[in-house]
Amino acid sequence: MNIKSYKVIDLFCGCGGLSLGFQYAGFKIMAAFDYWDAALNIYQKNFSHPVCKRDLSDLSDLSYLESLNPDIIIGGPPCQDYSTAGHRDEARGRAALSISYARIVEHIRPKYFLMENVAVIEKSETLKVVNKIFKNSGYGLTQLTLDASKCGVPQIRKRHITFGVLGGKDNEAKAIFTRNQEENSMTLREYFGDSLDFEYYFRVPTSYKRRGIYSIDEPSMTIRGVDRPVPKGYKGHPADPVPLTSNIRSLTPQERSWIQTFPKNFIWEGSKTNINQMIGNAVPVKLGEYIANCIKEYINEHETC
Repeated sequence: MNIKSYKVIDLFCGCGGLSLGFQYAGFKIMAAFDYWDAALNIYQKNFSHPVCKRDLSDLSDLSYLESLNPDIIIGGPPCQDYSTAGHRDEARGRAALSISYARIVEHIRPKYFLMENVAVIEKSETLKVVNKIFKNSGYGLTQLTLDASKCGVPQIRKRHITFGVLGGKDNEAKAIFTRNQEENSMTLREYFGDSLDFEYYFRVPTSYKRRGIYSIDEPSMTIRGVDRPVPKGYKGHPADPVPLTSNIRSLTPQERSWIQTFPKNFIWEGSKTNINQMIGNAVPVKLGEYIANCIKEYINEHETC
């Protein structure tokens, strides 16, 4: 099948990690949508297709989205209310954006959709509501959690995906998503080769009961939306591979974006706080590409020219 003939739109696009991954896999993004001005500005600087400011919680008029007649809708509704790094309180409001995403899919009824979120959404009440909307709309669902470090990303980052096929069967694509994963997690050295100018780096732990120093011969821990220097109070941890010295530093925002597998020529502009948040919230580009290639494989197996 000619994948470029499939019309794809990206909802809650953020700075564009998922869009870029789908482009790398050969899909053509028609348009993208978000409401955060800082992310929209970055997206616009890095993509040639339209990106639109839109409050996707407002479902009163979906005529423009409907007029695009997409074959595939992709998106990662904001996840802070589920995230282990956030409040884990579904009543705070952002969890409802997953329901908005489902309602848009229900209204437009594309052939396929892909919803990406944090792994703990599996235990949420919101996912039960979302799944009911999808099932009542006639979609077969493949749902699983992927570890990005086994999907071409040098970072342990677990993400839940829901792949929907209109008129399809549940779990019909699960074998494709699982068989294409690598057996071992990718390390920073495997991804970057000898291009990094350090062997060890510091990541501020959430608790001093955890270590803070990491080697490039292991995958990075999950990239977060903060950028913190080495704290003066850190006394070391038995699991640190080397003692803390003045040569060991925290990663720069640019380096963290590279670990998120954004290309080195990707343009980042805006306040440091916003850039860090965008990098931490983003779908790793190579994870997006992995997911897109699995969808492409599914389409090639189930559709004929």
